[in-house]
Amino acid sequence: PLRPLFLFLALLLLPALAAAELPAWASYTATFDATWSATTHPQDFPANAHWSGLIGGTHDDQAVFWAPGTLATTGVRQMAEWGATTVFTQEVDAQIIAGHAGEVVAGPVLWESPGQTTVTFTVTPDHPLITLCTMIAPSPDWFAGVNGLDLRDGDVWRDEVVVDLYPYDAGTDSGASFASPDLVTSPPVPVAAIAGAPFTPGVPVATLTFRRDGVAAAPVPT
Repeated sequence: PLRPLFLFLALLLLPALAAAELPAWASYTATFDATWSATTHPQDFPANAHWSGLIGGTHDDQAVFWAPGTLATTGVRQMAEWGATTVFTQEVDAQIIAGHAGEVVAGPVLWESPGQTTVTFTVTPDHPLITLCTMIAPSPDWFAGVNGLDLRDGDVWRDEVVVDLYPYDAGTDSGASFASPDLVTSPPVPVAAIAGAPFTPGVPVATLTFRRDGVAAAPVPT
């Protein structure tokens, strides 16, 4: 008579046991490696090439800060056109208040390209996604980044994720070159990948490597 009771209790506990497999939080370091250069993207390459500070946040799938095919928010527009991050930060803060984001993730300006910078952040089961972006500078409204990257692999946190970054147009300025004067796109058009000039098609402008803290880097093949 006790066997059915044990089976019933086991079935009740299974969801809790499965959920417990994902630790309550994980700390990551994101390394931004800017590879955009006169060698990789020679057309019209600017003399003062640099990147704005990384800006983004951790969040759930209800918060979308930017995505191809959607209109840029004010925060994305200001990031992509001027490298400004104040409004983007406010947009993440609003999602934190709404319960859909966990924390703002921000880094310093990278004053040269090629170059490298890092930021650290924490994800939780409630906010397992990361969005980060940065202005390609100088430029009309071009940027690179990741949108809603899931750092889970089933019920565990990923040890390392490497993402090649390609240029995007925020759809708010119609300038055609890095040094173009301001030319407001009215009405704005959706965020879209830049498939050609002045960038070399198919060649990344940077990589983002997300490594869970405490996990050693993978060995370099010999």
